[in-house]
Amino acid sequence: MAERRRRRLRLSCRLFFFGEDDFEGEATLLDLSTGGCQAMSHTQVQVGTTLRLSLFLHDQQWPVRIDRAMVRWVNGNSFGLEFAEIRSAQRERIRAIIMKANL
Repeated sequence: MAERRRRRLRLSCRLFFFGEDDFEGEATLLDLSTGGCQAMSHTQVQVGTTLRLSLFLHDQQWPVRIDRAMVRWVNGNSFGLEFAEIRSAQRERIRAIIMKANL
């Protein structure tokens, strides 16, 4: 596995994902960085699948929206997502949450 270059925050919160052909599911977010996240779900996903995400972080009134995330790996019910397309304001929200937690 490639060396991680970004600071990651371990947490547990809800994540909704949406794909093509009305594919959707709910997952538990396990960790988060500005470049991606790890989640666990009973809905099976495949490596290479492109998804839209809504992250419901505990201390945030509105979900963080990720326009395009790629499934990079799957291990049982756990999977890793790389944020391929994210608006700068959303990335800054994630960065601020991670920095606040690491103070």
